[in-house]
Amino acid sequence: MPLARLLEDAIWHGENGFAVTASQHLLTAQKFSELREVPGFADHFLPGGAPPKEGSVLKLPALARTLRGLAADGLDDFYRGELARSIAADLARLGSPVTAGDLARHRAERRKPLALRLRPGTAFNHPPPTQGLASLMILGLFERLNVREAEGFDHIHGLVEATKQAFLIRDEFVGDPAAMSRDPEDFLQGSFLDGLAGRIRPDALPWPAPAAAGDTVWTGAIDSEGRAASFIQSVYFEFGSGMVLPGTGIQWQNRGSSFRLSGRGPTVLAPGRKPFHTLNPALTRFDDGRTMVYGTMGGEGQPQTQAAVFSRYAYFGQPLQQAVTAPRWLLGRTWGESSVTLKLESRFDPALVDRLRAAGHDVEMLPAYTSVMGHAGAIVHHPDGTMEGATDPRSDGAVASF
Repeated sequence: MPLARLLEDAIWHGENGFAVTASQHLLTAQKFSELREVPGFADHFLPGGAPPKEGSVLKLPALARTLRGLAADGLDDFYRGELARSIAADLARLGSPVTAGDLARHRAERRKPLALRLRPGTAFNHPPPTQGLASLMILGLFERLNVREAEGFDHIHGLVEATKQAFLIRDEFVGDPAAMSRDPEDFLQGSFLDGLAGRIRPDALPWPAPAAAGDTVWTGAIDSEGRAASFIQSVYFEFGSGMVLPGTGIQWQNRGSSFRLSGRGPTVLAPGRKPFHTLNPALTRFDDGRTMVYGTMGGEGQPQTQAAVFSRYAYFGQPLQQAVTAPRWLLGRTWGESSVTLKLESRFDPALVDRLRAAGHDVEMLPAYTSVMGHAGAIVHHPDGTMEGATDPRSDGAVASF
């Protein structure tokens, strides 16, 4: 498909406007005091100097012009053309150390996805520097626990404890692949997962460990011939760095915040190094011919929400929408808070909550359908050509067919 057609709708919305969602209004209001003085933010995201109201129309004409230029000149212009020079000039005026040379040296890499053989089929996820390894490990560990029933103690406790084991590996070894000391495939070997699963006990492993955060959007698409895409995009914080370049309307991300400034390992800041990031869109090809794309926003919660949705659908046969809507949990720090508890939505059975506490989990109850639990989505393509989709009632998302 021509690039101009791919960007056409985005250009139209930039020029003509789009409706501000409830979450955009809420997050802009929450971060107003932090962002209003950040260069360029108010000009583009605070019409009239205030957070835009839900349902109002917001236009981004400078960004639309940039997209129109890319449609005409090609995507390489972003890194090595006139657009790159404009970006570098704006960044220099705003005090950024990123130069035109840095942009020109950038090269995207086509990486082979990680794959893990499971009982229902083969699960795929992104390799480092993402946390896709952790998402696959959680599924592999949980499968070895042979849990028979959904929504009970064994299901929730099993996935929480599998998450802890996977996160310990992730936090020690995963980062820029060029700086990693181990091949991520090592951690997906059956013998390794067998040994790690043997560490999971009926009581809770003491926690916390360091947590990652993020602000993200997941999108999935499947066409009539079964070609599937699982896609995730993020600027890290709610509005990235908050900085919007005046000449181009480009909102600059701040994923470099995930680097550490001391110590050793693949996540320590170094020249040319890629930062660790949480993005890990998932895809599974089932042995019966189904293809499932699924994912969520939520930083530290992404692998946990993926595991909740996948286990309910693939292992316990829940309808896809039910698997997304059902009560969820989050182990670790939530976005913008220091709490490192096991957070449960209030819709869980009180008897289950009591049993989790008795096992040693530091449980914190949150409201039903809280966005803290991520904004999940999924699409399944069946062998007969039918499709089903599910969207999260916690989000502004939707399922659509064209």
